[in-house]
Amino acid sequence: MASNLSCSGIDGFTLSGIPNLEDFHFWFGFPLALLYLVAMLGNVTIIWVIRKERELHDPMYIFLFQLSVLDLLIATTVMPKMLGIFWFDSRLIPFDMCLTQMFSIHFLSALESGILVAMAVDRYVAICHPLRYSSILTNKTIVRIGLVILLRGAAGMIPLPLLIKRFSLFGGNLLSHSYCLHQEVMKLACAHIRINIVYGLFIALSAMGLDSVFISISYLLIIKMVLGLAGESSLKAIGTCAAHICAVIVFYLGFIGIAVVHRFPSSSAPYLHVLFGNIYLLGSPVINPLIYGIKTKQIRSRLSRIFSKAISLTSGE
Repeated sequence: MASNLSCSGIDGFTLSGIPNLEDFHFWFGFPLALLYLVAMLGNVTIIWVIRKERELHDPMYIFLFQLSVLDLLIATTVMPKMLGIFWFDSRLIPFDMCLTQMFSIHFLSALESGILVAMAVDRYVAICHPLRYSSILTNKTIVRIGLVILLRGAAGMIPLPLLIKRFSLFGGNLLSHSYCLHQEVMKLACAHIRINIVYGLFIALSAMGLDSVFISISYLLIIKMVLGLAGESSLKAIGTCAAHICAVIVFYLGFIGIAVVHRFPSSSAPYLHVLFGNIYLLGSPVINPLIYGIKTKQIRSRLSRIFSKAISLTSGE
């Protein structure tokens, strides 16, 4: 329940920038815009290369394609409004728009977590059962996996805005992030929020929690298999997993960080809310295309051919 005793109906919420550094917001907007540009260019490039290269139309790259689409959507969900806060002091967000953004963030994050599990399973099958890879991960199986991830995300996240919508009075409208999250909006409600807390915890454990367990099990089985391989083969197997491991670390680091600062708000400095909030939503969209662009030979070679052709045209050769 909101601590503020003055409760009233509200038309929207006030988003925050960086506490105590409001005078520098305009300048902070430029590195944020640069990160958004990197995320857009990186993920669009990954999507374009995978579509163009027929040799990349296997399960591993189909999942990477889906991951890049999700990263693109996540960044676009928050960055335009965030840049509006830093450049134009546009901090107000209407109530329904806040709920829409809140659902989009949680829904897309759940989908990304599911795709990371699918990619872990893909690596497990490729390393532990290479001869059965194409028979296990068929196109039909990939479609079914995608539908399960989509339906799970929708079923789990649709109730979140509905649980907030039932509140009519709020003890304030100031949020500590530059976007709307369920765990923060519910704390402003002038009503019992036990249902919201229990449901939010259930979703966190049943979605992100179980996903992290499945990913861990996949890699324990992979490690067991790799330990039985010869030196060069084991290094090659580990190399195929390196990019995915980095993507998992970046995603769950942000998720755990933002969960901790909301669990212990009184002991968390305001700037930590901003830091982990931005890592949670911008880390994966910015870092994932860089990781996969560097680690994936086919993507590197395609980009190399593009740049070589562009240089040749520029030099008039």
